[in-house]
Amino acid sequence: MRVLVALGGNALLRRGQRPDADAQRENVRLAAASLARLAVEHELIVTHGNGPQVGVLALESAHDPNLSRPYPLDTIGAETQGMIGYWLLQALQNALPGRQVASLINQTLVSAVDPAFDDPTKFVGQVYEKEEAEKLAAEYGWTVKRDGAHWRRVVPSPAPQRVVETRLIRRLVRDGVLTICAGGGGVPVIRNEVGRLQGIEAVVDKDLTASVLAEALEADVFMSLTDVPRVARHFGTPRQEEIGHTTPHELRAEHFPAGSMGPKVEAVARFVETTGDMAAIGRLEDAALILEGKAGTIVTPNATWPLASTL
Repeated sequence: MRVLVALGGNALLRRGQRPDADAQRENVRLAAASLARLAVEHELIVTHGNGPQVGVLALESAHDPNLSRPYPLDTIGAETQGMIGYWLLQALQNALPGRQVASLINQTLVSAVDPAFDDPTKFVGQVYEKEEAEKLAAEYGWTVKRDGAHWRRVVPSPAPQRVVETRLIRRLVRDGVLTICAGGGGVPVIRNEVGRLQGIEAVVDKDLTASVLAEALEADVFMSLTDVPRVARHFGTPRQEEIGHTTPHELRAEHFPAGSMGPKVEAVARFVETTGDMAAIGRLEDAALILEGKAGTIVTPNATWPLASTL
């Protein structure tokens, strides 16, 4: 099968973990071990989040006295694509000796008039206590919002229309190359008044971009892998209930936070509704079990997986 996996940024940098390179590289090594098991039997395309990493580099840029102004978010997004893509590239090459692996810097086309620019919702960077978050917001002109028990910076997250390099990715996949692409949802770009591509200050949600890309590449399975075992109703309350096999219609009837689980649910529901194939949300280490229908929240048109003719 052709499987597209979207790795959550928090699967690469755990909540509360210091954003040191060594810790992230170790997390990537563990991620590659899980992904390698999938790649042995299936065509694999890997995308990844970059929210924590974008926040770190943005803060460094804002503090740099040698800069007249901080680097824009599209440029920082490209930086994180290169950094995380390199880590994944090397880890997967080590886990799969002899396998061809490629890591690409990709652009994602968005609309310059997307309403998301007026209502930032995408969390980036580390978590803060409320007082510190408000201080940073005042100092750097950030917008901050509550993320669970803490506060984080939020930035505009326009809807992805297309990964600009989709044809190139398709060619690599057809040639048997394990492809790492569209990291962090891709670098957000618009077409300006003369039709040329131009970066814009935003971060595209990686799950929504992954869903668009999975559809364009005719993937059989789309998996959003993060640090939670399943999607849960009433998350964090005494009424919390994990969701196993479900349908897009059933998922859309629930309410999930716009800045965290909401985009994942929207992405998998959209993919299943458009293609009729399978999508799932679950833990990275459970990837193989998810394909077998034994873990994660699995979304199909009729809540049935695996199909007898599939595995």
